[in-house]
Amino acid sequence: MLTSEHNLGFGRANNWALRVIGFGERPDDELPSAVYFLNPDTITKPGATRALYDVLMADDSVGIVGPQLEYSDGAFQHSAFRFPGLKQLWVEFFPTPGRLIDAEFNGRYAQTDYANHKPFAIDFPLGAAMMIKREVIAATGMFDEQFFMYCEEIDWAWRIRKAGWGAKCVPSAQVVHLGGQSTSQVRPESLVNLWTSRLRLYRKHHPRWKVFVARFMIWLGMRLKIRQLPSLDAEQNSLREAYDHIARSARK
Repeated sequence: MLTSEHNLGFGRANNWALRVIGFGERPDDELPSAVYFLNPDTITKPGATRALYDVLMADDSVGIVGPQLEYSDGAFQHSAFRFPGLKQLWVEFFPTPGRLIDAEFNGRYAQTDYANHKPFAIDFPLGAAMMIKREVIAATGMFDEQFFMYCEEIDWAWRIRKAGWGAKCVPSAQVVHLGGQSTSQVRPESLVNLWTSRLRLYRKHHPRWKVFVARFMIWLGMRLKIRQLPSLDAEQNSLREAYDHIARSARK
């Protein structure tokens, strides 16, 4: 087990582990054929690891796979998503019909896709649990350490897609994920980290016109959130400061 005295962030900590394994230093034939990334708040059910590995290695065009996640009470949890765009930002900030929230419009895959228990193509798996081929790691350069927290797996999956590999969700591989907070439950400092990463992600992977629109939507959305705060007690004031910081960052 590797331990650090400091919080390195998700990407940097995993890159450290990859380098300890030998990525970037040892010949490919001395490295594992795939690496399984798991959050500490996950529990892998029997057979899940083998199911992921078999699907990953069976198709040369697939570079990354993820399992079907569930909450601790067995309830369904979305495990795979479409790359974020302007529609997801609209859902985040502005009134949206309920039928569009848990749907493709908001980057979700239908629950029927999971219910078929067959692997299906996705944009990216949730970073709580995912497996990536050795050659994909070597070709795409591991996690981008500029993402301290949040969006690291989205960025890597996007780079994997651009490098020519696809991604799949494997519903027969089941993993319990004890986390899964909504952004409304995140602490103010984590909220700043989240939106800092989201802004970086949009700037890195979207065309300039879309980045311009996204920045405006984030700025406007944060201003609306400030106006909707019910009071200015200590907790609400911390949220106000976080929203204001994010809004100003979006204008830069």
